[in-house]
Amino acid sequence: MDISGDAGIRATGGSLEEAFAAAATGMYSLITDLADVEEKKSIEVSAEADSQGGPEGLLVGFLNELVFHFDAYGFIGRRVEIRQLAAGRIRAVVHGEEFDRGRHRAGLLIKAATYHGLKIENAGGLWGVEVIFDI
Repeated sequence: MDISGDAGIRATGGSLEEAFAAAATGMYSLITDLADVEEKKSIEVSAEADSQGGPEGLLVGFLNELVFHFDAYGFIGRRVEIRQLAAGRIRAVVHGEEFDRGRHRAGLLIKAATYHGLKIENAGGLWGVEVIFDI
């Protein structure tokens, strides 16, 4: 039986880059307990804004690229470094390891980041991100 639903996160940062990194880490924390994830491997991930454009499209594209790496390669990130965030493009290095069912507690199975309820705001120099995932 295929049961779908959603789960959301709120993330903040002193810059848009920090907020995007916090959103990625928040997404990973829905998948497993990050205290059990070791930084054994680093991968470079890039994405471009999808047809929706703007920072919202870039965030959704970036998070969905991370979901792809988890689904296709079993890679779970613990720490995310944004290296470039400009002109509708993001490039990041994600530090983590391959998901190991023997060591990592299985949390939510995320299908995709969505535009439903998506918010990116700058309030007094603090960037805030709210994103909902299809599970």
